[in-house]
Amino acid sequence: MDEKTLLISFNLPSLYLKKIEDVSPNVKVLHSQDKKELMNLIKDADILFAGIFSREMFLAASKLKWIQTFWAGVEQFLIPEVVESRVVITNAGGIHQTPVSEHVIGMMLCFSRKLHFFIRGQMQRKWKKRDEELLAQFGELPGKTVGIVGLGRIGTAVAAKAKCLGMNVIATRRNPSAPKPDYVDKVVSPENLNELMAESDFVVLSLPLTKDTNGMIGETQLRSMKSTSYLINISRGKVIREDKLIQALKEGWIAGAGLDAFENEPLPQDSPLWGMENVIITPHVAGLTPYYLDRVTDLLCENLKRFINGENLINVVDKNLGY
Repeated sequence: MDEKTLLISFNLPSLYLKKIEDVSPNVKVLHSQDKKELMNLIKDADILFAGIFSREMFLAASKLKWIQTFWAGVEQFLIPEVVESRVVITNAGGIHQTPVSEHVIGMMLCFSRKLHFFIRGQMQRKWKKRDEELLAQFGELPGKTVGIVGLGRIGTAVAAKAKCLGMNVIATRRNPSAPKPDYVDKVVSPENLNELMAESDFVVLSLPLTKDTNGMIGETQLRSMKSTSYLINISRGKVIREDKLIQALKEGWIAGAGLDAFENEPLPQDSPLWGMENVIITPHVAGLTPYYLDRVTDLLCENLKRFINGENLINVVDKNLGY
């Protein structure tokens, strides 16, 4: 076969570069983080393992046939020129289920056991044991209902862990009539989102950012939730109308929110979310794991073998749907 050029546009340690180079002697592996250098290297690349990506890079990539992304989300890659091209995009879906689902369960346990209040009390050297108002808010997860908005791979992993904790599990999915896992009690269509939010004690957003999901959680959806329920977002910040979420938290439409993604990142210093006691903020780290590079490199290597052999790739993105 003809030699193929693979360009990696992020910092990848030599251990992983060697693993990729060992896939085939007919693949030339290039590696850079310098934007100026990338503009030159991309001209001869058949494959881009991205990392750094821009419209200018794509327009300079006359030979490009396939982009493997470093992340699960692909919204930054779906510029008109890419969507209209024959370049295939594959994402890193499937390597985040464990860390992200554990992050969600951790937030639910924090809210249920009020750990976020006690951690803040520890920092202030305050003994809160006899705070009767706080103690009255304590809960237990068994018997509670979690509503998962987006029953993809991460949503399914959340569902499995939640069911192990004795929770009721309901979820939205584009095709609600498809077979569901035994640990999911009910699946509804996205059109029934408000119904799911009204039933849930915890609403977990686990879906990609697309033209259909951008701003989908607004005042109507937040007002449909119980005043004792919590919203957890581990997807993308722009799925939520952040101004309406802030209003909901201030006015008590919902009990609290666990947020790992925001409309603007880093979260601006003047955001009211920082000072809200009923909010847990993590800086878009739900997917982090010490095994990330191992998993994403293994995925790239498997897809590279398939690409060389003319086989179907894993995680091909529907560029029109956005995931």
